[in-house]
Amino acid sequence: MEKQQLNPTLTYVLSVLGFLCCCFAGLGFIPAGIAFFIANSKLNEAKENPENYDGIKGMNTAKIVAIIVFAINILYLARTIYMISTIGWDEFNEEFMRAMEQYQQS
Repeated sequence: MEKQQLNPTLTYVLSVLGFLCCCFAGLGFIPAGIAFFIANSKLNEAKENPENYDGIKGMNTAKIVAIIVFAINILYLARTIYMISTIGWDEFNEEFMRAMEQYQQS
């Protein structure tokens, strides 16, 4: 019987996309969560018959990357929610605009 290959490429792509989206108020938890779900379900399939699957180690690494990116996004989302709740949306938006102006000047 030929071994099935676990391909972690999609999981890595979603994790990187989630990492890039963490700058948008932590909304990268969505693709990171999907990446974790995919990796976890593939690994659960492979645990039932590990002799039929190849690439388990790579998929496990992809799962760990997805967990780390998910945690970073959740922390950034919590920070954003805290900032909006303490200083208000208007002040948060003004602070963001000032930072963008400084970025554009340099």
